[in-house]
Amino acid sequence: MKDKIHPEYHNCQVTCACGNTFTTGSTMKEIRVEMCNVCHPFYTGKQRFVDTARRVEKFAERVGKKDAAAATRKGKKVKKAAATAKKAAKKATKTEA
Repeated sequence: MKDKIHPEYHNCQVTCACGNTFTTGSTMKEIRVEMCNVCHPFYTGKQRFVDTARRVEKFAERVGKKDAAAATRKGKKVKKAAATAKKAAKKATKTEA
């Protein structure tokens, strides 16, 4: 191994949001995490929704906007059919009058 190119390796204190702490090795001296094995749903067996940054709501808003935009957008065939229907309705009203 070359000298002076590798980072220093420390005993690191990991602190979870639930309050659990444990020690591991890392190049950082302290790590803060949102979930650990004590509070993670996979290990506890309890269902818990974790959405710290509104990810679910942001996705739903983004998909909703796309659906709304797609509903207002019309393809060429739809526009052409609407125009011909409009012309036919106009002719029908002229012939009746």
